[in-house]
Amino acid sequence: MGKIKLLDNSTINKIAAGEVVERPASVVKELVENSIDAGAKRIEIEIQNGGKLLIRVTDDGCGMDKEDAALSVRRHATGKLSKVADLQRITTLGFRGEALPTIAAVSKFTLQTRCAEDELGIKIKIEGGKTQDVHEVGCKIGTTILVEDLFFNTPARLKFLKATPTESNKIHDFIVKLALSRPEVAFRFVNGNRTALATPGNGKIIDTLSAIYGTELTDSLLTLKLDDEDFKLRGFVTKPNILKSYRGWQTFIINGRVVENRTIAKAVDESYKSLVPKTGFPLAVLIIDVPQNSIDVNVHPQKLEIKFEDEGRIFKAVYHAVREAVEGKHSSPEPIEHDLTEVAAAPETPHFEQLDLGEEFQEPPKKKSERKKNPKDDFDLEKILTQAEARKNPPPEEKNQPEKISEPEEKIMPEKKSELELEPVGQVARCYIVAQSGNDLYIVDQHAAHERILFDRLNAYTKQIPAQGLLIHRVLKFDSREAELIEKNLSVFAELGFTLEPSGENEFRVTEVPLDAADTDAENLLRGIIEEIFNGLNEAEDLAKKIRQSVLAMTACKAAIKAGQELNLRQMQILLNDLSKTPHPHTCPHGRPTIIKFSSADLAKMFKRT
Repeated sequence: MGKIKLLDNSTINKIAAGEVVERPASVVKELVENSIDAGAKRIEIEIQNGGKLLIRVTDDGCGMDKEDAALSVRRHATGKLSKVADLQRITTLGFRGEALPTIAAVSKFTLQTRCAEDELGIKIKIEGGKTQDVHEVGCKIGTTILVEDLFFNTPARLKFLKATPTESNKIHDFIVKLALSRPEVAFRFVNGNRTALATPGNGKIIDTLSAIYGTELTDSLLTLKLDDEDFKLRGFVTKPNILKSYRGWQTFIINGRVVENRTIAKAVDESYKSLVPKTGFPLAVLIIDVPQNSIDVNVHPQKLEIKFEDEGRIFKAVYHAVREAVEGKHSSPEPIEHDLTEVAAAPETPHFEQLDLGEEFQEPPKKKSERKKNPKDDFDLEKILTQAEARKNPPPEEKNQPEKISEPEEKIMPEKKSELELEPVGQVARCYIVAQSGNDLYIVDQHAAHERILFDRLNAYTKQIPAQGLLIHRVLKFDSREAELIEKNLSVFAELGFTLEPSGENEFRVTEVPLDAADTDAENLLRGIIEEIFNGLNEAEDLAKKIRQSVLAMTACKAAIKAGQELNLRQMQILLNDLSKTPHPHTCPHGRPTIIKFSSADLAKMFKRT
């Protein structure tokens, strides 16, 4: 007797469900996308116990008649495809005929629907894939689907579901992304008898964002817009000081479909390089329209991922659009609207999370007598300014310097009047500068601020960064992997102000360092840079670019004034003036905040004067 047998329909359905229904969020995705495809303008999602106990999706879409309702719960039945060629022109969100029957195969499933032409609707009950009841019922136009006891007949799959809060969060995150992709639809999400989310459905993404994240977010939004012949990009990103520790609040919408795409995610990351910490992610809502035949939505069983015909073009377009917005080349947020009928709703205002200022430095000693005098700790901003002027106008006798210096681009250090005209008041804990501007109070992290100033100054040089020779050369030994990296990139390091000469097996002599880092420990600086480079080698990016990024960030960090260094009012003023001239004064190169602002209204609240 042969070993190969045909499976029965029940087993087939349960296997097919594995491609569509991984968890409760998968069920919600299928049902809600079908509601959108049915033309719904209002969709309500209700769950209990993270969706494991109950999922109910109700919409006001076109509904189905008795015949269509019966076919919808049969495998491979669909009204969205008629031939194979249609797979390449998919414009609807859901199209797989096995969605409803496979959900019904692993749950207690109830479908109730009515179309406008019928006086009565139809109700179908299925349990574990077996139809239990079909009868007419009075109901509103639209569709309601109830999924109870998910995976009740597949305990092994039920066992591998996460805790209720985790499953609930996954559903919440999906609804958020879908709501952003469909601002013309009013969504209401009820989690355990509590309304967790409600959007207005008026076609305005700004209003949808406000309903989801709170009105505070709109003040930190930057507008994106790019129009090409067959490529359109629009959307929003936040300023670099508004971050979360995960990528979950980045939404990519391609031709109306919420997808994941590494190329787009990488382009956003690159756009914020030197502006955010390695562990921080800005909000991004990117809406991209491309020809339908230039993408493949069938690379993932649940259509969660998408593949572009020309990934390189997409990367460049997203990178430049986001970078221009972050650098202030676009105005503040403009409404991105859809010309759609307004649907009234009463959105709630959920909690909005903003990055807290973390303390990076050790607590400075309380008494001057406790401090150990170190010549390297001396900080003279006037000296730094003098050095900067010397770079711009080198004396004739310095014959070797003009060849190594390239002037900073004007866009990096603009001469225009700054928006940040801060007047120093004093210093707190030898770490923070207290300043004022008008009626507002500012607290500035002196290390982070100086780090940003130095980084932008170094980054301004288009060719070689000015270097200064060391009176005492340092011979450093590296492991074979580090030595190989240095050997292959000696010219790159030289352009960045580090002159290294091979002096033995895996040994290099350091003869010059960047001028701004001349007073720092050359060995610690260089070793720190090498470590930074290797920490990021798993990223798919140009090595020379990675070296430049690490050199600039580490050099700026090591050369900047430290917490615990006393500054007089003149030094504080110079620092604040220089900070105001940088293109990104609000964050250091690692993405930490440099400035915290307290408006007069904020102060009044704190002292309960309001």
